[in-house]
Amino acid sequence: MTTHLTTDRLLLRDFTPSDEAAIHSFAGDPSVTRFTDWGPNTPADTRAFLAEVTTQQTDPHRTAFNLAAVQADSGRLIGSVSIGVTSPQHRRGEFGFVFHPDVWSQGYATEVGRSLLRFGFDHLRLRRVSATCHPDNHASARVLRKTGLEFEGRMRSHLLVRGVWRDSLLYAAVNG
Repeated sequence: MTTHLTTDRLLLRDFTPSDEAAIHSFAGDPSVTRFTDWGPNTPADTRAFLAEVTTQQTDPHRTAFNLAAVQADSGRLIGSVSIGVTSPQHRRGEFGFVFHPDVWSQGYATEVGRSLLRFGFDHLRLRRVSATCHPDNHASARVLRKTGLEFEGRMRSHLLVRGVWRDSLLYAAVNG
């Protein structure tokens, strides 16, 4: 089953093998991955990511959606967004996003966050959707608040990133 979501300015669609160069243009950029727990990607890392997400698309019981963010007017792939079920029993999920630096501060992340939140509540039937960000990533924290998530706290030593334990800020929204 193919997944397509639309926002005012974007098409969120399943990745295809031809997306590799566009993905690598931001996934290999140290400024993009500075606050992530992965990257910067090597070309092999990007190919492995693409192989994983295209395989995920064939699962008839799919609960993870990694999607290409494509500008509707130009057709340019400008980011990678994801939402997935983390607990079917408790109807919990989480989402995230990363964008090419050329389009930072243009409202795309907020647009995507709102769309993913609706998809999580309406399509995936989630009760709770969360997202995390690095404590120093003030832009992402602002986006998560603008998306409609509330700050819930700081998770200490949440992730082991490049050999160092790192805190994360937790944001969430509840449906209902």
